[in-house]
Amino acid sequence: MVDAREVIRELQDMREEGHLSDALLRYAVKSLDGADARFNWVGVYLLNDEGLELWLHNYVGSPTEHAKIPVGQGVCGTAVAHGANQNVPDVSEFEGYLSCSSDVQSELVVLIRAGTEIYGQFDIDSHQPAAFNNQDEVAVQMIADKLAEQIAHERR
Repeated sequence: MVDAREVIRELQDMREEGHLSDALLRYAVKSLDGADARFNWVGVYLLNDEGLELWLHNYVGSPTEHAKIPVGQGVCGTAVAHGANQNVPDVSEFEGYLSCSSDVQSELVVLIRAGTEIYGQFDIDSHQPAAFNNQDEVAVQMIADKLAEQIAHERR
C-alpha cells in the first residue's frame, strides 16, 4: 500500500530545497513503483501544450512503444478526454485498449490537475486482474495533487 503522506512530505521537502517538477515527478514514480508489488509499471505522462497528446515523461518498468498517446485513445487518453480517473479492473474489456504488454491485466490512471486544468497523469499497470481499489486511487490522487501544485507554480 502506498504511504501517500510520506511521499507528499518528501515532495514538499524537495520543493523547499528548490527542486523543480521534473525531479518531483521522477521521485514520485520511483516511490509509487517501490510502494506495492501489485504495481508492475508506473509512469507519468504530461499533456502537451496544445492539449491533444500525452507525452511519456518517465517510467519504471518494461519499455513501452507508447511514448505519445492522443487524447481520447486508450485508458490514458480516455482519462483526459473525460476529465476523470480511470480504474480498469480488466483491460481486455476496455474498448480501444492500447496494450503495452500481454502481462497487463488491470490499469489505474490518475490525473495530475489543478481545478479543470489537466497537466498529466500517473499510469499504473498491474499483472493482477482488478488490482486497484479506491484506497489506491485516493493515495495516488493525493500525490498527484501535490505535484499539480508545483507544476501550476512553475507555469505562472
